[in-house]
Amino acid sequence: MPSTRDIRRRIKSVKNTRQITKAMELVAASKMKRAQQAALAGRPYAQLMARMVAALANQVDESQHPFLTKREVKVRGILLVTTNIGLCGALNANLFKLVTEVQGTAKYFTIGRKGAQFIARTKRELVAEFAVGDRGAFNEVKVAIEFMVQQYLDGVIDTIEVIYPRFKNTLIQEATLRPVLPLQSLQEFIAHVHAEAGETVPPVDNREILFEPNAADVLESLLPFYVNRHIHQVVLSAKASEFSARMVAMKTAKDNASNLLDDLTLEYNKARQAAITQEILEIAAAQFTAA
Repeated sequence: MPSTRDIRRRIKSVKNTRQITKAMELVAASKMKRAQQAALAGRPYAQLMARMVAALANQVDESQHPFLTKREVKVRGILLVTTNIGLCGALNANLFKLVTEVQGTAKYFTIGRKGAQFIARTKRELVAEFAVGDRGAFNEVKVAIEFMVQQYLDGVIDTIEVIYPRFKNTLIQEATLRPVLPLQSLQEFIAHVHAEAGETVPPVDNREILFEPNAADVLESLLPFYVNRHIHQVVLSAKASEFSARMVAMKTAKDNASNLLDDLTLEYNKARQAAITQEILEIAAAQFTAA
């Protein structure tokens, strides 16, 4: 049986661990709430964009825009969104499993150090790694988006896809592979935006609308805003997933530390009681011998 001194040291160590995990749980909960609010704040912007594109849909030739042009997929472009640090359960492992299931030739772009380390470790082609803070600021994400879009327009990659942890609720973060470019059609894009917001697609607006300078130029300017907004929302969802997973992991660690602390306290009391009993027996035996 361990000595009372050893048990006291373990109790002190477990108490310190419980204190740290509790603090990390509270920090993750605060960051998760902020990330959820940021994701919801972008919804009106997406809805307005969908209405504008709906007004354009019947007045443009979709085949003329590079984002809407279908082409043979020779090299896939995949943006892998992971965390910078661990302590978030199986969140990153589930994303890495999706990466291993990717078929065909692919070039990878990463947000998060864990993803870059995995791509390098598995000998896959890593084109670029981008740093994004906990807030998922748009000006940080935009650097990655613009680089990938330019690679797409230059023909280096034939698709833009994102692998990320989709936030469903505090306990569920679903590893998801989502295609971004090319768009199948404007109507599908409109339906997708409304589905994200949990809305039904409104009826087609058949009014005659005059666009300046013309409908094609307006669409040319509008679709890049969609790509920027869409990938930024994905990153915000990934941040909310990260903090949710970390909060749950730290709560589990804190609860386990509390249970271990109860067991160690009981073991300490038993060891202390056994030591006292042993001392009493030794004293009694000594007095009996002296008598």
